[in-house]
Amino acid sequence: MLEATDVRWRKSSFSGRDGDCVELAALPGGTIAVRNSNDPDAGAVLFARAELAAWIKGCRDGEFDDLI
Repeated sequence: MLEATDVRWRKSSFSGRDGDCVELAALPGGTIAVRNSNDPDAGAVLFARAELAAWIKGCRDGEFDDLI
């Protein structure tokens, strides 16, 4: 498990008080970690940069709008 002191976590400016809080951290080797900032001890999901870039592009293009 990642320790908080091992990486610099960045919280989304869109994180709110309703439990919709997310943080990301760049890890050594280029992997990106994503976690719930309300429960950081629950672990993180790891993405390759290309995977996260594809997901962000899909969000920007509205591909997942039907899920919210």
